[in-house]
Amino acid sequence: MKITWQGHSCFIVEAQGKSVIIDPFLSGNPTAKAKPTEVKVDAVLVTHGHADHLGDAIEISKANKAPVIATFELVNYCTSKGAAGHPMHIGGSHAFPFGKVKLTIAHHGSATEAGTSGNPCGFILSMGGKTLYHAGDTGLFSDMALIGETNSIDCALLPIGDNFTMGVEDAVRAVGFLKPRVAVPMHYNTFDLIRQDPEAFRKGLEGKPVEVRILNPGESTEI
Repeated sequence: MKITWQGHSCFIVEAQGKSVIIDPFLSGNPTAKAKPTEVKVDAVLVTHGHADHLGDAIEISKANKAPVIATFELVNYCTSKGAAGHPMHIGGSHAFPFGKVKLTIAHHGSATEAGTSGNPCGFILSMGGKTLYHAGDTGLFSDMALIGETNSIDCALLPIGDNFTMGVEDAVRAVGFLKPRVAVPMHYNTFDLIRQDPEAFRKGLEGKPVEVRILNPGESTEI
């Protein structure tokens, strides 16, 4: 599994000739290296409807004839704009040609700029024999321990930016609940309000049985 960070919470995940993009905030993202027109994917996963996560999902879906995979209400919004879609909801899973997706809870909001709401979510994504957890925008919650118990997580993508999501200390605690093999920080330094030092996240996990990988926007890692 190859994971490429595009800044903020946007990742492109590739395995066995298939690829998906998660939270495709590219246009207007000062840290993103890719452009929406350059993205070639089999699916578009969106954790919630805020503009810095829904981003270019509709444009990318149309260009690739790829479904937007998200909660029911958000998919309905995207399909009303001409995107393809596959609606899901919290706790549900589905096997796609590229892999398996399961939705987890996330504590946040989800309203789009048009006012469409619904629930935010996280994703457990299985591709190429590896399991990735993208937490979405969320605060710390104790059921992360259940997610860790019921899934062998190869890589956890966790927000550390604080203010809108977990900060560094809570993200460190989340790793203890989830027990991933690798942890990658996200949702930080896009804007001044969420400026954080990712090295503080690494330091907080020193001596713990997890490898912290800090990526630069546009950089990839193999899991």
